Amino acid sequence: MLAKITSKNQITIPKKIMEQLPETQYFDLELVNGVVMLKPAKIMDTNLDQIRYKIDKLGLKPGSVSEAIRWARTK
Repeated sequence: MLAKITSKNQITIPKKIMEQLPETQYFDLELVNGVVMLKPAKIMDTNLDQIRYKIDKLGLKPGSVSEAIRWARTK
């Protein structure tokens, strides 16, 4: 199938292809050896209050990630 790039750098994905990708709204794009690869991507809704609760419950502090990286590098 052929698709044309618009003046705003947009491409319409043909309906026949999209029908085979149900519920796809987002794509991960990658350039591989001059070929543009589109992979369906799922975007998860995040609830920041839940994330903050889990961080507090685990006792994580701003330096926790750096500490974990330093620890992992010693193994």
